[in-house]
Amino acid sequence: MVIILNRIPQSEYPRDTRSLYISHPIYRETATTLLALPKRVVGPAGLLYVLQREFAVTLPDDKNVSVIGSEDATTCIIVVVRHSGTGAVALGHFDGSGTEEAVYDIIDKVQKLSSSLDGRIEVQLVGGFTDTHCISEKLFRDLMKAFHQHPVDIHLTLACVGQMNTDIRDGVPWPILYGVGVSVKTGEIFPATFPDKGPEEHLRSARHLSGNRRILDIYDPATGLFTIGPFDYSCPVGADFLEGQDDRFVLENLSTSPEVEPPHFVAQIRATFRYMRENPAERVFQGEKPRCFKRDDHSGLWIPVH
Repeated sequence: MVIILNRIPQSEYPRDTRSLYISHPIYRETATTLLALPKRVVGPAGLLYVLQREFAVTLPDDKNVSVIGSEDATTCIIVVVRHSGTGAVALGHFDGSGTEEAVYDIIDKVQKLSSSLDGRIEVQLVGGFTDTHCISEKLFRDLMKAFHQHPVDIHLTLACVGQMNTDIRDGVPWPILYGVGVSVKTGEIFPATFPDKGPEEHLRSARHLSGNRRILDIYDPATGLFTIGPFDYSCPVGADFLEGQDDRFVLENLSTSPEVEPPHFVAQIRATFRYMRENPAERVFQGEKPRCFKRDDHSGLWIPVH
């Protein structure tokens, strides 16, 4: 079908954020509204945190999840897909890998959870900025193309991306929002930061750092299980050399936007490399079985399922 901008079906999808905001100023206004909201610090209880190259989908009546969220998006774009009838909501953290396949996977799962009610598929985009290599703009264009080519109509309701998510500091463009949360019950989206990023953060990061390009579904709302893997991973060539270099060297070689990464970026990379070296995939996923977690009824935290 087509992508629908401001209730108007489009014969072509927008190729860049500038043309979107010029043709449809409503997206500038809604982005400004989001940017004006205070940033919330979201704790781990009831949180379903989505890392880079992951997505998750659930329903408003999910007793295990109250907020889906993600952050640390610089050139990445956080994509929220919601069905207006059932309130089924998905959040994915896109970095340019596996974009078209993940768009189809997310919409398919939201539709399957919403088959019994009328409604429309709504999409919200947050993240990316006017980086010097135009990485965010290319990702925006790829997302728009994937949504436009999908068999169902897609309504874009928010786009806080590109120039609208950019602040200039001493001549250097910076992202304004690095992360957002979504209330599962209401669909409200808000600026957010997440001190706790869920179970097995280093294991989950190992997947994309070793070159796995697919965006994975990490949650089953029917069972309430948070599932990791199984997948293969290994330390990238040169990881030992990189670990011996200073932080600036690591930033310049492993980041798409070294000037604007959050302060914990390098520490996270180093910790993930150590994890990969010390915990081979065949030992972590013995018998090629996934690592599963469920919500503890008392603490609200994720605990292992043995």
